Amino acid sequence: MVYQEHLIISTQGHRHMQDLTERVAEVVARSGIHTGIVHVFQLGSTGAIGTIEFEPGLCQDLPDLLDRLVPPGRQYAHEQTWHDGNGHSHLQATCLGPAITAPVADGKLLLGTWQQIFHLECDVRPRQRTIVVTVFGE
Repeated sequence: MVYQEHLIISTQGHRHMQDLTERVAEVVARSGIHTGIVHVFQLGSTGAIGTIEFEPGLCQDLPDLLDRLVPPGRQYAHEQTWHDGNGHSHLQATCLGPAITAPVADGKLLLGTWQQIFHLECDVRPRQRTIVVTVFGE
């Protein structure tokens, strides 16, 4: 069986992180699937999905790390084509990726005690994002 929902979130722009765990768990519960996997995918190329201990320190550390690896102030070839100032946004999002897959057991999302699903906005401006949550199983 396959069940799918789209979650719509609003972001505040570059470095904004949101905890999606509860919303994904609610989709899993509505799916009626007892055992399987859930796939969480962000549409678009300048945002990322992952897991982390969603606490203030790490919610600052992760964007700080990405800004050191792929600094926003540098000139990127992407800007020569589009002139939109978000070359770093695409590269940062690519480092983390647009999706995760997690297990479903006993009809519930299965994560570690200190593990939450997050969305990180890498673009330079606020965005409305669509997150596709697909539950597979029986």
